[in-house]
Amino acid sequence: MSLPVLVAIVVFGVALSVLAVHLTGGTKTATLAGADQARNRFAEDFPDEMATGVRLTADARTAFLDLGRGRSGIVHSVGDCFLTRIVTPRDVAALSVDGAGAISLRLADFTWKGGRFTFADKADGEAVVAALGRRNQIKEAA
Repeated sequence: MSLPVLVAIVVFGVALSVLAVHLTGGTKTATLAGADQARNRFAEDFPDEMATGVRLTADARTAFLDLGRGRSGIVHSVGDCFLTRIVTPRDVAALSVDGAGAISLRLADFTWKGGRFTFADKADGEAVVAALGRRNQIKEAA
């Protein structure tokens, strides 16, 4: 078999595989329909935990849950699934907030490092920072 034919077969095979993944939902990003869905998804992994408040990000991909006793729950979309975590201020490696209320959160957990989260309501971002941040670790971004 000639090299150009082999290259064409490989390129076609890769393109077909990518298309199959896309058409079967592999590139879909999960979003939360609301606070109740975030509570229910969190309860699947942590049935003994009771969330008293839920703060959704503007893109509805992440929810921060108030658990009490200095702990917060997180429900975050990864592809078409959700991951859940219980975090405390000790789990936070870095936390910064910008003027619009968006927070950048970096966790010490090697399985999920965190990210940047924007809230429709600035007060929600401030509440998350208050729950997760120790005063000496919070940095104000310009």
